[in-house]
Amino acid sequence: MAMSEPSRRSDSPGVERVACSPEDTSWRERLPRHVAIIMDGNGRWAQAQGQPRIEGHQRGVTSVRRTTEHAARLGIEQLTLYCLSSENWRRPAAELEFLMCLLEKYMIEERELIMRENIRVRMIGRRDGLPASTLSELDQTVEMSAGNTGMTLCLAINYGARDEIATAARRLAEEARAGSLDPGGIDEDMFASRLATAGMPDPDLLIRTAGEMRVSNFLLWQISYAEIWVTQACWPDFNETLLEEALADFARRDRRFGGLSPS
Repeated sequence: MAMSEPSRRSDSPGVERVACSPEDTSWRERLPRHVAIIMDGNGRWAQAQGQPRIEGHQRGVTSVRRTTEHAARLGIEQLTLYCLSSENWRRPAAELEFLMCLLEKYMIEERELIMRENIRVRMIGRRDGLPASTLSELDQTVEMSAGNTGMTLCLAINYGARDEIATAARRLAEEARAGSLDPGGIDEDMFASRLATAGMPDPDLLIRTAGEMRVSNFLLWQISYAEIWVTQACWPDFNETLLEEALADFARRDRRFGGLSPS
């Protein structure tokens, strides 16, 4: 069956989304290696439902589960989720305590899914400030899944990109001061090797929910050439269909990396 050109609709100011026919699966042949997601809108979702903010976070875990499972089954190489930014510590103490408990619970309850789907879990971000019990469960899941060979699930927790870049710069400066490297030899590859994401592919696609048009101090070095896709849907409403819409839109884009399209 011949497919017509997909219609387009505005999903957020300045952002076009592709309304795909459910029969069109050609996008599966051009999947991004690495998808990164800024999971936004839990609190707004809860407010719209007349529920407390913590209910939005609770529902957001369901979206994490279904997105992770679907991405793994589609064959995405890596999925990175922005779980907690270093700026989020400004939130009320009770909400932060609930988030830590939720993360700890997720680490325990999702182990069966992680092992069944052959997912390898990694974490980036500062460990200081995180509860010992949360870190213990996270470390156990990371260790348990270390030998898995399927999709990498990278959780950005207590993470801030500016801090990551500053830390990498300090490491290089310390190595130069110790005489173990020549400052003149520092290039992009060397700098990237000192980042928390060393060894990971850069994101090809950055997804943001809840309609916000900013990157919020997330993977600033790594997303230099990432395609950006924004949806008005809040994170608790993000599902397999929206993920596939983002992937289909990505597949139709002409990625030039600063060059020109072939004539």
